[in-house]
Amino acid sequence: MTTVFEALESNVRSYCRAWPTVFDTARGAWLRDENGREYLDFFAGAGSLNYGHNNPVLKSALLEYLSRDGITHALDMSTTAKRDLLAALRDLVLVPRGLDYKVQFPGPTGANAVEAALKLARKVTGRTAIWNFTNSFHGVSLGALAVTGNAAKRAAAGVPLAHAVPMPYDGYLGGDPGAGPAWMRRVLDDSASGLDKPAAVIVETVQGEGGVNVASGQWLRALAELCSARGILLIVDDVQMGCGRTGPFFSFETAGITPDIVVLSKSIGGYGLPMALVLLRPEWDQWAPGEHNGTFRGNNPAFVTARVALEHYWSGDGLTASTLALGERVRRALDDLAARYPGVSARGRGLVHGLAFTDVSVAGKVSRLAFDRGLLVETSGPDDEVVKLLPPLTVTEDELAHGLTLLAEVVDEICAGSPAVSDVVATGFTGCS
Repeated sequence: MTTVFEALESNVRSYCRAWPTVFDTARGAWLRDENGREYLDFFAGAGSLNYGHNNPVLKSALLEYLSRDGITHALDMSTTAKRDLLAALRDLVLVPRGLDYKVQFPGPTGANAVEAALKLARKVTGRTAIWNFTNSFHGVSLGALAVTGNAAKRAAAGVPLAHAVPMPYDGYLGGDPGAGPAWMRRVLDDSASGLDKPAAVIVETVQGEGGVNVASGQWLRALAELCSARGILLIVDDVQMGCGRTGPFFSFETAGITPDIVVLSKSIGGYGLPMALVLLRPEWDQWAPGEHNGTFRGNNPAFVTARVALEHYWSGDGLTASTLALGERVRRALDDLAARYPGVSARGRGLVHGLAFTDVSVAGKVSRLAFDRGLLVETSGPDDEVVKLLPPLTVTEDELAHGLTLLAEVVDEICAGSPAVSDVVATGFTGCS
């Protein structure tokens, strides 16, 4: 029987195809479908729910704000919710880290924040080109797509994607972290390279959609030094990896660099409500009023939950310590799986990890069987060859252990070619090598 989703919803829908059930309620690290079946969520809204589903601390503040008729929609008008968020961001995030940034409220998505960052870089430098990296992902609007590496996503634009030049990400040219920056220096300094100096370089310190590729601190520092020495703005896209996903609030902190522009979205709203920020050095704040705008850049309920998330989770270093400790448990578990089978490798930082398979068909089978067992994990990488883990940062030790056990059971069954998984394993499948 055709469902209302199949009858009315566009073919563009994707996650509902991978996880074919109708979800109804959620709390913490758990989702429940309309039949009452529970699923442990190691997806967390693609990184939008770092503090879990319906976090009670954030929900209480949100309900109180709505019950007193607090402003919901305000464009970029001044409100008490915005003022309180700015003060919390200054006092709990920027000042303790010695960061001097102005705060821009773009449209409430990561892609819109990326668009704003690219526009601003071009405006203040007078240059047009942007350098991005292999396997990068920055969004699906045209400017963000231009600096995205994935061929299938780029093809969907239907028009040429110009003014962006891909560069090799850390590890793309082999094991030497200096190889990529050395190549960039060479083409910048060679008048015969055919490449103009860019306005900016945009980078993810961990490429989530690209396959959980982790840039080393050495590589990031070399990139930052290159940009600084040549008057190129450095943009860090922290949409998915910010707000504590890798441990510290910002993913670039451990590298000891200070970007010119930082892009935040997803979990910055705390509760899963749409919100994005662009943080920029004061000297680059050269916007004319309204030069980058948007009807929903003033989502005040998200400002409330964002502020409370900062106050509750970032007044000390407890969440960072917990994330790093839990992340170490994930690393050990995935390393153990990788050691069992040829063609399997693990990588990650904090609470973003990936299990990569040289047989590109395996990750999808793992994701599907995991769903059948009550665990939500997505795939990533250019060929969807990586199982990506993004549990909420608030996941308990028991929940994490349960999810890792389920994952191990699924990988063992698939990689051992168990008959029990014949329904998800293609005929002739012989393992994970």
